[in-house]
Amino acid sequence: MQKLVEVLADKQALIAKSLALVLEKITTSLDQQDYFTIALSGGSTPKPLYEALSSQPLDWSKIHVFWGDERYVSPDHPDSNQRMARLAWLDRIAIPAANIHHVPTDDPDPYLAAQKYDDHLRQWFGVNSPDFPVFDLILLGMGDDGHTASLFPHTAALTVSDRCITVGEKDGNPRLTFTVPLINRARCVIFIAAGESKRPALHEIFSAYGDSFSYPSRLIHPPAGELYWLLDAAAGSSFV
Repeated sequence: MQKLVEVLADKQALIAKSLALVLEKITTSLDQQDYFTIALSGGSTPKPLYEALSSQPLDWSKIHVFWGDERYVSPDHPDSNQRMARLAWLDRIAIPAANIHHVPTDDPDPYLAAQKYDDHLRQWFGVNSPDFPVFDLILLGMGDDGHTASLFPHTAALTVSDRCITVGEKDGNPRLTFTVPLINRARCVIFIAAGESKRPALHEIFSAYGDSFSYPSRLIHPPAGELYWLLDAAAGSSFV
């Protein structure tokens, strides 16, 4: 695993670096293969990145977009990660509808919906269990509590090792999320985190002796891939 931690001066510089790195991964991959797969994170931090991507002159027909997690709400709900990404980016570009692989949240049973998305990933990537799909790039955020995707501290989702998708839980509300082993198969994982409130969790995550079940972002370490932590100064000034 190649791990890089970079602290940028402010939020604007953080987004600029994130954009440059994402574009580098896309162009390098498309020089070597016919398509590029990216899984998106939700939250407010990546929204300016998605807005910036919407103006890039890329061949969108070769880019396939997935989501690393989703709240269990309708696609038009204000809390939907899909809705945020569509408004900021995907509705602004000429990308084929078949290239947008949204998380299904229409089944009354979130566990059945998780299986449906799991089946879709395996079918699309042509991978059967016990193997996992390999994404070119997975974007992740990190909460103040150290969670990433919808992998929250001390929840059952952290221990799922035989599925691509499972049900996470936050305040009693279900969410669908990539599992730890799926994320760790990626060729590249990029964490993007901003704000002083992230410092305590980052201290635990970067510690040699931290507790991974209390700070789930510690579980992300793709053994054959690249791991980037991009932080603004407010979040990461004590780590440089």
